[in-house]
This record gives sequence, C-alpha cells and structure tokens, in this order.
Amino acid sequence: MTSTTQVPLAALAALLADGTRATFCLALLDGRAWSAGELARHAGVAPSTASEHLGRLVAGGLLAEERQGRHRYVRLAGPGVAQLVEDLTAHAAHAGLGSAPPPATLRAASTARALAGARTCYDHLAGRLGVAITDALTARGLLLQDAGFALGDEGLSWFATELGARLPAAGRRPLARPCLDWTERRHHLAGSAGAVLCATALERGWVDRIGSGRALNVTGAGYEALARLLGLTGLRREVPLSGRAGGG
Repeated sequence: MTSTTQVPLAALAALLADGTRATFCLALLDGRAWSAGELARHAGVAPSTASEHLGRLVAGGLLAEERQGRHRYVRLAGPGVAQLVEDLTAHAAHAGLGSAPPPATLRAASTARALAGARTCYDHLAGRLGVAITDALTARGLLLQDAGFALGDEGLSWFATELGARLPAAGRRPLARPCLDWTERRHHLAGSAGAVLCATALERGWVDRIGSGRALNVTGAGYEALARLLGLTGLRREVPLSGRAGGG
C-alpha cells in the first residue's frame, strides 16, 4: 500500500479531511491572525486538541505561526492557501458534498445571510458584493474576461485615478484572477487588484466588519462611493451581529 508520505496530494487531503482542521482554515479566511485559544473556542474543542491540530497544519505548510510573548497566533500561509481552501469549499458546495443543515437559530441564519451578502475571502471581497463589483468592472471594460481575468489600460487607469489606489509592481502573485464564489457560484475578483480594492474599501470605511469575522456591511459612504465609481445601486445592508461571523 502506498503511504501518504509518498503521495503529496493524499497527504494534503488528509490535512483537510479532519473537521476541526477544516474549521480552522475556514475561519482564517478572514485574512487575519487568530490565537490558538480563539480557534479552540470557535471550533468547540479543548486547547490541547487545537494545539495538536494547529501543529499539523503548520508542519504541512497550510498555516504560518507567529509568537508574541506567551501568545501563539496562526494565519493562512499565503494567498495560494486561501485560494485552495476557497476553491475546495466552492467545489464541495457545487457538488453537494456534505451540505450544511438549515440554520438552527436566528443568529445562525443571520450569520449565513450576512456572509452571503458580503465578506472577505482572505484579502479580497466576496459574496454578492464581490460578484457585483466584478460584474460592474467588467461591464465598464475595466476588467477583461476574454481569457481569465486581466486589467487593461483602462482598468489600470481606473485604479490609479478614479480609485486613487496604487497597484503593486508585477510579481509572483497575479494582478487579477478569478476566484469562484462558493455562495454565488460565480467568480469574483481576486489577485493583487482584488486585495487593493478590499483594503481600500476597509480603510475608507466603505465596508465595515460585522462583529470580528469575515462578514461585512456596506456603509453609507460605501453606497455613495460604489454608485459614483461603478454605478452600483441596490446593495442590501445586512443586520449587524456581535461576535465572530465565521464560516467558509
């Protein structure tokens, strides 16, 4: 029998096959560092159990570890890992694998609704908001989808002059790439451009976090900015929640 150490794909699949480890990775899609204790409480497991699972994820290259004094923090190891987790989540939803039961409480239903409306997908915008922005960029000829995602000259100019944000120099990370949205079943904008757009929206208060998780609300300033810059109207404001709004 072939061992998982001889088949990297099997070893990677084994890392994500555990429900607790998958829950950790989904929570970390908010793009921030979590403490081991926070993740343990989020997943409903003992701190010792969380520590064991986190050790395996760090050793497997899916998470990166940071220490500040006595505190241990972890985050996803990079955009590539975030893309992998989000793509697998979208594929599972599309294939109907292990579909989640209906929300059992009003709070759970509100959390699910908020995540579907607008959320961060690691460092870019997802949900109905992310897809709507992607559609608007495409309709205005700023985002090209002829063969994958690409920013043409007009798109580059829009980021610099209209949005007033600087895009990073060319590097290993693509400037624009499609990311399959697991709730909308359509693509939203990821890559460096998606990250800049998300960071700009957060910094300028166009969106704010619901609680301390991934779910976002579009603010009054955000409605005005999106209407002015992209002609986006009719975005629904979600009901704020307390606590982390996690999920995949």
